[in-house]
Amino acid sequence: MRAGKIAAGVLLALVAVTGVGVALSWAPDRPVETLTARWAPPPSQFVPLQGMHVHLRDEGPRTDPQPIVLLHGTSASLHTWDGWTDALKGERRVIRMDLPGFGLTGPMPDGDYRLTRYVNFVIALLDQLGVQQAVLAGNSFGGNLAWKVAVDHPQRVSKLVLVDAAGYPFDPASMPIGFKIAQIPALRPMMEHTLPRSMIESSVRNVYGDPAKVTPELVDRYLELTLRAGNRGALVERFRQSPSGEFTAQIPQVRQPTLILWGGQDRLIPPDNATQFQRDIVGSRLVMFDALGHVPHEEDPAQTVAAVQAFLAQ
Repeated sequence: MRAGKIAAGVLLALVAVTGVGVALSWAPDRPVETLTARWAPPPSQFVPLQGMHVHLRDEGPRTDPQPIVLLHGTSASLHTWDGWTDALKGERRVIRMDLPGFGLTGPMPDGDYRLTRYVNFVIALLDQLGVQQAVLAGNSFGGNLAWKVAVDHPQRVSKLVLVDAAGYPFDPASMPIGFKIAQIPALRPMMEHTLPRSMIESSVRNVYGDPAKVTPELVDRYLELTLRAGNRGALVERFRQSPSGEFTAQIPQVRQPTLILWGGQDRLIPPDNATQFQRDIVGSRLVMFDALGHVPHEEDPAQTVAAVQAFLAQ
């Protein structure tokens, strides 16, 4: 009964924001083949792994003994790291991919979206690419995944960069409406067949410190990659199967040199989570960007990657 009331409340909120006609607009899944021309030009490649064709970009000198591996957050894609990659690939090998369930990679064939399954995927990808040890950087869910890989496979991770990372139970000041809907089972049928552009725009603006930076092209990217066949169902399962805070007790086990970057205007994972990471990871360093939001690497690549470059040089 309570779940039904919550679902109805969110639906009414969606209608209020977008308008009835738009909120109920039909938006079927799109085959991946219809999206690759725009979102996977060179140097994109598709690598067969664990029953998937993983969309990735592997750039920079192959002589780099410790490549930088970038892990995006929920409903994002490898494109979120464009700015960092441009700054780093001249001297470092930079590997980024669309994690299973997101971007052009699409859903897990086995339907398993537990965090430990994602850890297995990252290690399998490193093995396939011949990477013995890497610097792992991750944002939000990708940050949770990064530190979990570092704990479970410490010999494979030389350094760690956590960008507004998940890991602790948290109480968001504001959550993108798309994330709210994905966590209400009663709304799953609606979510899998309708997707107003205005909802995507609202959700992206929600995670920026300065919403004015959200361009139509950015909204296009998030919208079209969300429509990739299977991604909406995968999002529901990702939330259900890998809740934040599941492995909090393991965070103090991180032993790698760690840089923590955080947006002071993050309303999804509040900045006090940054101080928790700094407290629990011995020797870690925290850099706060007061004006930025939940995706500071995307909102201001130049400012944030400068902190990463200084950390890597140490």
